[in-house]
Formats: sequence, C-alpha cells, structure tokens
Amino acid sequence: KDDKVYVIEANPRASRTVPFIAKAYQEPYVNYATKVMLGENKIKDFDFSPVKNGYAIKIPVFSFEKFPNVNKELGPEMKSTGEAIQFIKDLKDPFFRKVYAERNLYLSK
Repeated sequence: KDDKVYVIEANPRASRTVPFIAKAYQEPYVNYATKVMLGENKIKDFDFSPVKNGYAIKIPVFSFEKFPNVNKELGPEMKSTGEAIQFIKDLKDPFFRKVYAERNLYLSK
C-alpha cells in the first residue's frame, strides 16, 4: 500500500537439512542464523570454519517394528520416521557402497 511492503507472516524454514549440515560440518548454523535475524550479529561476525573430515551420509530410518499394523512395502510416499547420520572416511567405505548400491531398488509396484 502506498509503495510500502508489509510482511504479514514470515515462516523461516530449516527442515531436516540444516541440522544435518550443522552436524556434518560441526558448525552451529541455526545459532548463527538466529543471532543474525535478531540483529545481535552480522554474518561477518562469525568465524566459519567447517570441519571437512570425510563424508556425512543421510540415511532414512524405517521403524517398522514400532508400527506393526502398517504396510511394510515401501512406496512413493515417504514412510520413514526419521533420519540417521553416518560419517565415513572415503567413498570406498563398505557401508556407503551398500547404501549407494540400494538407491535404485524397485520398492513397490
């Protein structure tokens, strides 16, 4: 109105990716963002020094034993109940090879 922009609602989103990246790099990115949004700091005030020691793999967690009456056949809709993080040294890691090999499994008809 009158060449002014009004913010009616703001929904900052971090979902599950930001906490994963923060854990993988050992940096409190959510804390940084909160302080910037509150005006306590500017981005240049932080010393970003992410730890890059290998790889972090995000893996879905399927807690089928907690839901005994649920169809256990995986389909197109998300049925995982969470995520786990696995740190590996390199991409030749046996765990990574197994997860990577299963990425294109035909899960349901």
